[in-house]
Amino acid sequence: MRAILIVRLGALGDIIHALPMAAALRARFPEARMDWVVDERYRDVLDLVPILDRRIVLRTTSAALVARLTALRRVLARERYDVAIDAQGLLKSSVVARLSGATRVLGFSSAQLRERWAGVFYTERHQPADPAAHVIHKNLSLAGALGSDVSRISFPLDAPLPESVETVSAEASNTGFVVLNPGAGWPNKRWPPQRFSAVARWLRDTLGLHAVVAWGPGDEALARAVVDGAGGAAELSPPTTIPTLASMLRQARLMVAGDTGPAHLAAALGTPVVGLYGPTDPDRNGPWSREDVTVSRFSRCRCRYRRRCRLAGWCLGEATVDDVTTAIRERLGT
Repeated sequence: MRAILIVRLGALGDIIHALPMAAALRARFPEARMDWVVDERYRDVLDLVPILDRRIVLRTTSAALVARLTALRRVLARERYDVAIDAQGLLKSSVVARLSGATRVLGFSSAQLRERWAGVFYTERHQPADPAAHVIHKNLSLAGALGSDVSRISFPLDAPLPESVETVSAEASNTGFVVLNPGAGWPNKRWPPQRFSAVARWLRDTLGLHAVVAWGPGDEALARAVVDGAGGAAELSPPTTIPTLASMLRQARLMVAGDTGPAHLAAALGTPVVGLYGPTDPDRNGPWSREDVTVSRFSRCRCRYRRRCRLAGWCLGEATVDDVTTAIRERLGT
């Protein structure tokens, strides 16, 4: 195997969940060139992955899709990939894999694709042994189809050292801090900000820990609402890139968040996590470590994998502050 192309365009958490697959491929083919095609919005996370040879960006914020794919095709044509792996299962990602000109284009079987038409562009379709397994193991099975050892999970991340980036106040650094992340891509995944505020007060009053509220694009107002309601027990994180977020997470005692990219980044870095799950299944999408703790309402959710809840009784709204503080005690062993 001379050259391998991975296609996983986004989002942050999904890219994190594909990293063990890349690590398994690198271990199996240590001399091969390994490149990755990524959406420009998430390129920064791949800067933390030293096992890659090249990060190839698909522009998404300018120009028409056909023009973008044409430009990408010119870049990919310079390489002669032996195999292109589509770990996303979208029509767009499968087209990108095919445009690579790779001899083999590998993706999931039809039942495992997010968009069924994606399979038209594969030369090989792979059926995971356990379709219900965590998505990390699903992705690893693609590496297994190429002869890789998939018996262990490894995240090849090289995050900046905490002392190299100033991301929190001196107070937080001195007392120890917990990162709270109230934002999420779907409204259905967002626990109410006033409950995050209550958790911040509890952390200060019970455990003597400060809270740092992380936020991404479009979430600053939500994060400020948490800080404003915390009575001085929380501070707003500065604007962060993915590398500086990783640095902050390496310093943190714990992260409390929903099913979000930052939570998956924390888990990959080994930071303890308490996850809040409503419409998504923590057994499939949750923290991979058995030591992490989830507060889940998935079993009673009737709007599973929907961006918005369509019912009066919102499942994640049933998760109480006491549920979360109990989970924090369990995860920290206090």
